[in-house]
Amino acid sequence: MALLSVRNLTTSFHTRNGVTTAVDDVSFELKKGEVLAIVGESGSGKSMCCYSVLGLVPSPPGKIESGTALFDGRDLLAMSAAELQSIRGTDIAMIFQDPMTCLNPFLTIGEQLIEPLVYNRQKTRHQAKYRAIELMRETGIDRPEQRFNSYPHEFSGGMRQRVMIAMALITEPKLLIADEPTTALDVTVQAQILSLILELQKTRDLAVIFVSHDLAVVRGLAHKVLVMKGGRVVERNATSNIFRSPQHAYTQQLLAAVPRGEKTSEDLSQSRTVLAVSKLNVSFLDRNSGKRLTAVDDVSFELQKNEILGLVGESGSGKSTIGRSILKLVPADSGQVHFAGRELLRLREREMRLLRPQLQMIFQDPYASLNPRRTVFDTLAEPLLYHGLAKRSNIEHQVLALMDDVGLARTAIRKYPHEFSGGQRQRIAIGRAISTRPELIIADEPVSALDVTIQKQILELIIQLVEKHSLSMLFISHDLAVVRSLCDRVMVLQRGRILEVNRTENLWSNPQHRYTQSLLESVPQIES
Repeated sequence: MALLSVRNLTTSFHTRNGVTTAVDDVSFELKKGEVLAIVGESGSGKSMCCYSVLGLVPSPPGKIESGTALFDGRDLLAMSAAELQSIRGTDIAMIFQDPMTCLNPFLTIGEQLIEPLVYNRQKTRHQAKYRAIELMRETGIDRPEQRFNSYPHEFSGGMRQRVMIAMALITEPKLLIADEPTTALDVTVQAQILSLILELQKTRDLAVIFVSHDLAVVRGLAHKVLVMKGGRVVERNATSNIFRSPQHAYTQQLLAAVPRGEKTSEDLSQSRTVLAVSKLNVSFLDRNSGKRLTAVDDVSFELQKNEILGLVGESGSGKSTIGRSILKLVPADSGQVHFAGRELLRLREREMRLLRPQLQMIFQDPYASLNPRRTVFDTLAEPLLYHGLAKRSNIEHQVLALMDDVGLARTAIRKYPHEFSGGQRQRIAIGRAISTRPELIIADEPVSALDVTIQKQILELIIQLVEKHSLSMLFISHDLAVVRSLCDRVMVLQRGRILEVNRTENLWSNPQHRYTQSLLESVPQIES
């Protein structure tokens, strides 16, 4: 007998622009101890399907039009808000994608963990604390007695996700829904979290719904897979069958978009050196201890013309700090950065400003780096006008040419950032970066938040632009499959130090450092 049986679920949003169907006649079943993966691109309806079942759809404008969701024989969609809340707090639990937005920054970790037990009067505060500490230990949080009184900002991303898992399991639920729980995590932490979920699922005989756009992750975790597109289920099957013999064209498209193999690197030994970094050191002041913490430790490397150089490592390894310090967005303690015959770290701001058209950056989150009050035209025109690279008389022509370069429809020239998808916003950010015809671009996790098909489009766009405009690029990422398919050489960073530098094919075939080997071993495989 199924623990959860969803039949003909349809959810719509009624807005001033009309009715949008987010979940369209979806049906599925989940047994006790089973793992069901729901996959698809952003906007496919996979998360909204789970929110509908749990009564988390905002109403208005959202409305569940039809369907049933039988959980232990009771229809969740027919329950009152109070009945549903009692089940959500005990029998069904959810892990959300971003733990930092789900955890209260003003409450300690321990206080948030014991809240459901105390709220539902299952245990006294003393009993709840004992249970919370026990569960923190089970989910791999070290020194749980001390960390019980810590605040969310004192935990790393992986540790915050462990807290969310502990919070979800503290009421001993029968069903766990995990909505993209590892998307923002680096490969080794992702492997730890996935292993933890799988271990807890087996030891507790949990039913799990795992929502993801990462097919490689799904392969090693789920018993069966539901593929969604445009709110509808286009394919359902056992996981092995989905990967061995996908039936629907959309499933085939998703699998084809997963990065495979390494880029065949050209010999760049005779190329001109564009960027030379020597003995770079960066530290930050720890306000709690008053000591300086080393973020970048004696880093040296060179970047050649037309080369894409990958920089990989776990969160907190110093990858982004290296990129930002090269552009003087964060101050360096010591070292040298040579670009275009100049030593950047010694330049005054006015001198640096003259070089900035040749040095550009693409940030991880385009929505945070784009001005919400500026249209695409304003965003792309600003650097051209500011640096005197265009006149007002011909600016629209140049902006339209940029939009063509990055694959944006010309008709979107007067639209604002919120009117675009994540992939389109990243295209705008890339367009802004190449607008000044730079010689060097630093790309900081530019595809980490994108689903697999959009990611493939952006990576193809980057390769095309590097070739067309003779760019050099420092590509910062924690996604090793992406780096393998894109970069000519790769640098491996750990705790601020470069451990290994090699051509991409050599790094994968013969990694020298044990840390590099552990990173590569942690990468989920799409092929068995």
